[in-house]
Amino acid sequence: MKTVKIGEVEICYEIFGEENTETIVLISGLGSHMIRWENTFCQLLVDKGFRVIRFDNRDSGSSVYIPGKEIHLNGNIPEYFSTLKPEDLPYSLMDMAKDVIGLLNHLRIEKAHFAGRSMGGIIAQLLGSYFPERVLSLTIIMSTSLHPALPSANPEVMEMMMKPSANPITEREMYFAEKISFAQRISGSGYPFDQNLEIALIEKELNRSKTKNGIIRQLLAIGSYSYTPEVLKKIQAPVLVIHGTDDPIFHPECGKDIADTIPNAEFVLLEGMGHTVPKELFGEISELILSQKEYNERNH
Repeated sequence: MKTVKIGEVEICYEIFGEENTETIVLISGLGSHMIRWENTFCQLLVDKGFRVIRFDNRDSGSSVYIPGKEIHLNGNIPEYFSTLKPEDLPYSLMDMAKDVIGLLNHLRIEKAHFAGRSMGGIIAQLLGSYFPERVLSLTIIMSTSLHPALPSANPEVMEMMMKPSANPITEREMYFAEKISFAQRISGSGYPFDQNLEIALIEKELNRSKTKNGIIRQLLAIGSYSYTPEVLKKIQAPVLVIHGTDDPIFHPECGKDIADTIPNAEFVLLEGMGHTVPKELFGEISELILSQKEYNERNH
């Protein structure tokens, strides 16, 4: 793993398949570390001819953003959000999209394929719309356009997300129990929940995490985003939208809305998938991404 300073942010990234010429950049979701794009999945993409770049978004994992003003949560998160003014927002989703462009510039990559999951899918939409000259194709997984008319997340899941976490140092057992309970709740009914894998990932995340309140700042970036359908309508690159039938955070209608708004986008609904990508689907999803690459080669 390497790090690079891009503006005010230190981005941590990793490259698989250096020998391959066509690049795919994997963009993670809210508070999610790049290791959630698991090694096995990255290797499948390498085997299909991609040079794979995964990275931690600013304020997650080992990518460090130093805020000018620290967040102090005296009450609950929704209460804190209700008191904020626009000038209190640390950064926007567009700033996070520009981090990706900065990483491409650092690596001297002119164009790339992008795959984004959840919040990463929103960032991918911004890249496709505002930086079309850098985008070969987009794969948007379990994401949303943030259209205000779309179905809301499951209230129980939202409550779990917005509740402050137990302290992993002083309340380690409770911290793990909360994380595992949430991961189990958002996984789909079609695939077994791998608790041992989840525990291993949580352990790794604790060891490599360098930020405090990063999820809160990322939530602020999402919450301050104003939906505009023109952003999606401007996207010209080939777009594949993948969603699960069992997603409790972004209802399948959210994925369909993206595909319906972006010209010529393809929508794939996967039965039994929740708001995670189970290892049983790594092969199918990597094949779908390869088909995007091949479509781009045929038509450009």
